Amino acid sequence: MKNSMRKHWYLFSLVFCVMALIVFPATVEAAKKPKPKMVKIETTMGDIKVMLYNETPLHRDNFLKLVAQKFYNNTLFHRVIKNFMIQAGDPDSKTAPIGERLGAGDVGYTIPAEIVFPKFCHKRGALATARQADEINPERASSGCQFYIVEGKTLNDQELDEAEERLNRMLQPTELISYSDEQRLTYKMFGGAPHLDGQYTVFGEVVKGFDVLEKIASVKTDLNARPFEDVRILSMKVVRR
Repeated sequence: MKNSMRKHWYLFSLVFCVMALIVFPATVEAAKKPKPKMVKIETTMGDIKVMLYNETPLHRDNFLKLVAQKFYNNTLFHRVIKNFMIQAGDPDSKTAPIGERLGAGDVGYTIPAEIVFPKFCHKRGALATARQADEINPERASSGCQFYIVEGKTLNDQELDEAEERLNRMLQPTELISYSDEQRLTYKMFGGAPHLDGQYTVFGEVVKGFDVLEKIASVKTDLNARPFEDVRILSMKVVRR
């Protein structure tokens, strides 16, 4: 009886040690990975919470720096296009009178592109940086402060096929771009703006406040896509999940 118990205890101990060797390294590796930072954007139309990607560290750290400096406080969503995106971050918008054309303000520097595509695409809620056109910015460097959040629209398979063809012609990748089944489902059910994929840095995504995104995207705008009534960022702050 005692020998049988010793045998079972030995086997149990052996299995436990093997499992520990398998699980422990994975646990340590997971612990090393920093949790994504969350930022709450408080606006005059409600709050939007965004998660910043660790895979785009230059953009993440720059955004967090500006948030800490309260740079975005009192800036406007100065460019709003229904079924496309809402854009903010122009420092000139803080004191701009109604009707003034905006979008040229900056912080005096750009950020090297961190385009992680196809992993990060322009799905609904994607947080990305504005930039100057390819003709004067072939490296696709990002604005140091202006960003946009995608509202987008849902697409069908034919539209996604056409988007793939257009992206392959434009980007001329070594391997043809093809959306995964998951990405196709996201674009078909959730929506987005795939025509921007591979050309702008997506550095985060909305995790809460999609209703606010839709409300802002639906406001009436002038010929320059600026809302007739100001939609203002009151503050931004880093928050916990």
